[in-house]
Amino acid sequence: MFTLTRPERYAQEIRKSRFLGLAAPIESEADAKRFLAEHSDASASHNCWAWRLGSVYRFSDDGEPGGTAGKPILQAIDGQELDRVVVLVTRWFGGVLLGAGGLIRAYGGTAAQCLRAAEKVPLVATVEISITCDFADLALVQSRLSNRPGAQIDNQHFTDTGAVLAVAVAEDDAELLAALIRDLTHGRAVVARPD
Repeated sequence: MFTLTRPERYAQEIRKSRFLGLAAPIESEADAKRFLAEHSDASASHNCWAWRLGSVYRFSDDGEPGGTAGKPILQAIDGQELDRVVVLVTRWFGGVLLGAGGLIRAYGGTAAQCLRAAEKVPLVATVEISITCDFADLALVQSRLSNRPGAQIDNQHFTDTGAVLAVAVAEDDAELLAALIRDLTHGRAVVARPD
């Protein structure tokens, strides 16, 4: 599975109707709703959309005949093996009716072209580990983590003697990183996977 690295746009005209596809990465349903609220155009004839977050998905035909807009947009997302993605296709009606098949091709095609143009990255399953270390080891631990691909310090708080770091790391790399931190600090750091 893949997701997008940044928002993307694609515009085309089909039989005098203008279609604008906008796609973006999302991390939550709230992100999807915010994106749709910010980018829907009230002056347009239709703002049709779809999003997917793992097994959860939603789509809307926004007044187009049922199944001719939102579902084809979702199929474009799924067809390119994407997750954590929202796509909005806005239509400004040009006076020529496209028919159900034409609408399916127009909405699905605009979404697919937009997604094809987008830069993608593989989705990697991550876990969070907790690292408790002394102040004497903190700078070294932070430095190693910042240079480690796929490791990201999500949170840190200080104690009387040091710090506790919450680190997101690729699931496949968690044990190796834990061993590295223990070796680096000569066993002084405590590395745990919170349940």
